Amino acid sequence: MSETPPEPRAAAEPAVLAGVVLVLAGGGVLLYLLAPILTPFLVSALLAYVWDPVIDRLEAWRLPRSAGIALVYLLLVVLLLGILLVLAPMLQAQVQAFLGKLPAYLAWLNDTVLPWLGRHVLTPEAVAGASLDLQGVAERLLGQWRDVGGLLGQVTAAVTRSGVTVALWIANLILVPVVTFYLLRDWDDIVARVHALLPRRVQGTAAQLARETDRVLSHFFRGQLLVMLVLGTVYSLGLWWVGLDLALPIGLLAGLVSFVPYLGVIVGVLSAALAAALQFQHLLPVLWVGAVFAAGQVLEGWFLTPRLVGSRVGLHPVAVIFAVMAGGQLFGFFGVLLAIPAAAAVMVWLRHLHGRYRASGLYHG
Repeated sequence: MSETPPEPRAAAEPAVLAGVVLVLAGGGVLLYLLAPILTPFLVSALLAYVWDPVIDRLEAWRLPRSAGIALVYLLLVVLLLGILLVLAPMLQAQVQAFLGKLPAYLAWLNDTVLPWLGRHVLTPEAVAGASLDLQGVAERLLGQWRDVGGLLGQVTAAVTRSGVTVALWIANLILVPVVTFYLLRDWDDIVARVHALLPRRVQGTAAQLARETDRVLSHFFRGQLLVMLVLGTVYSLGLWWVGLDLALPIGLLAGLVSFVPYLGVIVGVLSAALAAALQFQHLLPVLWVGAVFAAGQVLEGWFLTPRLVGSRVGLHPVAVIFAVMAGGQLFGFFGVLLAIPAAAAVMVWLRHLHGRYRASGLYHG
């Protein structure tokens, strides 16, 4: 009886895994070295990834791919102009209204809140020190941050003093849409060419991993963007119903940072509760603020995330938080952008390796 020769694929598996590890390690070092210049390219890649299904749908409707990209660009420009013309003045008006009332708020803190704390919680010396600090805060804010226009003017002046900074900003603003256009135009060709470069013995596995990674990323990115938009709208409308002066900026901020689990609701509750306490100076509006964010969390947990993101994505909240913090620590803003895609890909690959390990003789002994 002749011996059965070992399967080539099984024999090549350790070498393939070793090659993948080396490629990932080399890619990590390269990313670390090139991180300062890679940010606009990563932004373009993320935008191309998000919008590629839309372009594919337009192409299926017999619209040329370049024309579909131009149509999407036109819609995005209209959307951005609408935001600048509608939301920006509303944000400025609300922040200006809050700053205009800030002296009265700080006076209430000095005359009412701090004496109560001195009688029940703090010592008189601590209350006196806090009163001086609040007065200094009021003077600094009224002297330097009287309105948002002045703030923007100071930021603009600081930026324009550095010609290199201005040149880099302009270059990135021009580079991102240009690179995004070419990536969208050639996205399918790029994916096909990368697949064709892989060794034939791993093409099946690589295609499976790529499909799984794409499923996780597409559900997370596109779904999470919709969740952020809906939550920002719900929070803003709810805080507006409460009567909060800073309803729009706080609601939008809470929705924007909600891609990190629980960060949006924590930031929103703390900032909105503080603003409500200063503005209304009694407890009931603060409780209504808590009710707004509780309703938002119920809406997200029971409807938005299951419907828009999906329960099978598998990105654990702790993994998302760790990935964002680790990416920011290692690569700065570039690392924050890269954190979620990298975490999703690593999760898929680890799941695949875990399945191989459970099916191997090493596990069964």
